[in-house]
Amino acid sequence: MFKHFRGDLFGGITAGIVALPLALAFGVSSGLGPSAGLYGAIFISFFAALFGGTNTQISGPTAPMTAVSMVVIAGIIAVNDGDVGKALPAILTVFLLAGLMQIGLGLVGLGKYIKYIPYPVVSGFMTAIGVIILVTQILPAVGYYPKEDSDYVNQFMPEAEEKILENILKEEAGEGILVLENFTETIKRAEKITHDDMLKEASTLASKDASGVLGTFKVLPRAINNINWLELALALATIFIIYGFKKITTAIPSTLVALIAVSGVAYGFGWNYRPIEQIPSGLPVPNLDIFTSFQFDSVSPYIFTALTLALLGAIDSLLTSVVADNMTQTKHKPNQELVGQGIGNSIAAIFGGIPGAGATIRTVVNINSGGKTKLSGMVAGILLLVILLALGPVASQIPAAVLAGILVTVGIGVMDYRGLKAIPHLPKDIKLGPLKLSSEVIIMLVVLVLSSVWNLVYAVGIGLVIASLMFMKKIGDLTAKHSKVKALREEAWSDEKNVPKKILDKVFIKHINGPLFFGSTNEFQQLASQIPDSASIVIIRMGRMQYMDQTGLYAMEDVLQDLKRKGATILLVNILEQPRYMLERIDIIPDLIPENNVFSNLKSCLAWVDTHLNTKE
Repeated sequence: MFKHFRGDLFGGITAGIVALPLALAFGVSSGLGPSAGLYGAIFISFFAALFGGTNTQISGPTAPMTAVSMVVIAGIIAVNDGDVGKALPAILTVFLLAGLMQIGLGLVGLGKYIKYIPYPVVSGFMTAIGVIILVTQILPAVGYYPKEDSDYVNQFMPEAEEKILENILKEEAGEGILVLENFTETIKRAEKITHDDMLKEASTLASKDASGVLGTFKVLPRAINNINWLELALALATIFIIYGFKKITTAIPSTLVALIAVSGVAYGFGWNYRPIEQIPSGLPVPNLDIFTSFQFDSVSPYIFTALTLALLGAIDSLLTSVVADNMTQTKHKPNQELVGQGIGNSIAAIFGGIPGAGATIRTVVNINSGGKTKLSGMVAGILLLVILLALGPVASQIPAAVLAGILVTVGIGVMDYRGLKAIPHLPKDIKLGPLKLSSEVIIMLVVLVLSSVWNLVYAVGIGLVIASLMFMKKIGDLTAKHSKVKALREEAWSDEKNVPKKILDKVFIKHINGPLFFGSTNEFQQLASQIPDSASIVIIRMGRMQYMDQTGLYAMEDVLQDLKRKGATILLVNILEQPRYMLERIDIIPDLIPENNVFSNLKSCLAWVDTHLNTKE
């Protein structure tokens, strides 16, 4: 582990610095405060690296995990009278369950099945995450907080009174009091309700009503009429520096520059801005209330959400592991990675941190800065702990609007623009009356809309069901019983047995036998690294590939780009109608593969190869 100590040290330090502003921002966005984001980053980074299966991965709170966590936190706080302290044990218990579920997923070997989630579902979900983060940061960016708007809160006073009386009746029912026979007891308890009690309940109801995408749009007119121009200026300055500084240099993280610069100016000039919540000083301590005050009834409604957090963290982490593999030419261990992530999330939950996953940007920064082993991720966690201990009081002076500005850029960046750009070009393969629509666009938009305005968990489930049904219909229509995309030891087809040896020595012939879809792309993507170095020409025979979905399309694009970078000449043979349409929609043909390199049959392709080889000789 210590062989690459210098590179791991620099990689971990750089990744930790990049993680700092994001950890604080995600903590504030979640609803548990900046310390929760920082604790999550510290423990997940250290323990996921120590026990995980990807040497260079940097883990911590991420945008998707934070978005789902927001749902859990807001829901549990709402049923606990808006009291975060009262709700915290149940919240952290859900996060702990998610971590334990991740460990279970790894132990039973489910890591290899993550590849079966189709691209449109992931694309719609990621874009929805971006929309949620972007929209929900509008209010803090303009300095408007609904629960502090007395006119808005007062609208909920009658509802607050009803809610408090309802809670009294529930308490009496739990105590075995017959309300009809002891109505005087109810009156006595009701008389003890103060104006402050009603105001607190009304503030909770106001916050709940203004939460999420729909809630934000509901109160947006009020926010516009109550803009805090200083807060808005701080947020806009943060956004401007994040995007502008990248054009000057990428050696220093622009997010960190924006955080320090804008916070420093605001504090230095003594401006009357709203700071983030106080970050506790000293070492993090475990929250033992998780175990001592555990009540299954308070957690049971969120079991499915905990599973969603576990699955989302698994997908997020393993996708980042693939990126790390491509950059370092290594191979991660997916099941071990899930165990490591689960351990990290479990320990983070015990210490009051929000859950996280493998973070792509931080992992790339680590690798580019010299990180090579698990030590780099552990260094990142230790650095954040040192910052917490040494600079906690200083960090508490960061303006809330600065973190809102950072999250706006995160929301913009996390959206899947590749999937959005492809919407007009994907084939319209579904007929609904007179309309012809693209099944993949339908899936993407359903997940996007439902995730943004309803429920992230249910949206993904519905998207998976729709994708599965549409896929089964297509495969049934094509009478393709199964897909065979073998990566090595291709068996020659009958028309290849008489190919001259001088051509075979220079050419690698790849067969695609069946549809290329989200369930068959993993083996296909191994092609680029497995082709012999002596093969200067790669022929891909596609005459038996009846169908290619969007996931397969991008897998094909990635493989072709890898082969191009290795200097191989790529020839495509006998492309059927639907796959050719897909390849042309995103300009793989003719931008990546010229028309001259596309052949209708193997005979004409081999004739071109023979001429090409003779010319080179």
